[in-house]
Amino acid sequence: MQFIDRGLINRTAQSWQSDRYYKRFKTYDHLVTMLFAAISGVSSLRELSTVMLACEGKINHLNMSHLPRRSTISDANANRSSEVFGGIYHGLLKRYRKFLSDSSSRTPAVKNLQIIDSTTITLFSDILKGSGRPPLTGKKKGGIKMHTMIHVLEDVPQLVRFSSAACHVHTFLENVELAEGSFVVFDKGYTVWLFCSKLTPHSVSN
Repeated sequence: MQFIDRGLINRTAQSWQSDRYYKRFKTYDHLVTMLFAAISGVSSLRELSTVMLACEGKINHLNMSHLPRRSTISDANANRSSEVFGGIYHGLLKRYRKFLSDSSSRTPAVKNLQIIDSTTITLFSDILKGSGRPPLTGKKKGGIKMHTMIHVLEDVPQLVRFSSAACHVHTFLENVELAEGSFVVFDKGYTVWLFCSKLTPHSVSN
């Protein structure tokens, strides 16, 4: 957490007004909680809350105002905009980007080479619509599709977007903004979009 500037979190939260209706569970607390969930590998909000409360005496260094209950986390996940966390991420990326590729011994064939791909996170179909044709078994799960763009020499993505798994991958490219002279590598699922693309042929490489 020492690498995540508290001032950046507060400024981003103020910009998005993400603490406006919260007396205790602020954006900082929410961010730390979700990072704790990812690192500890818990599988539910109930488990997350239980583990954090059990470790209360050992995680005081996280400087949280209080440890949240399950219902508190659930309400915050539902009501606080994810855009504030996207803003924090991009703020951190801007600050640390110059360090990301310093230790790499790789030399790209071209400058400004970006890689784009997507992956589907399976969920139950009553949450999100699934993609593709119904299987022969008649059972079909829904899911979230995560679209990502990453620089070839960096280990963290520059752009991440989520959609329903049924959403075609080419729609992600509508969110992509590239510097002049950039090259993009992607699979054939994205090529349909090139016919109506806002990118010039000089900035796209398939």
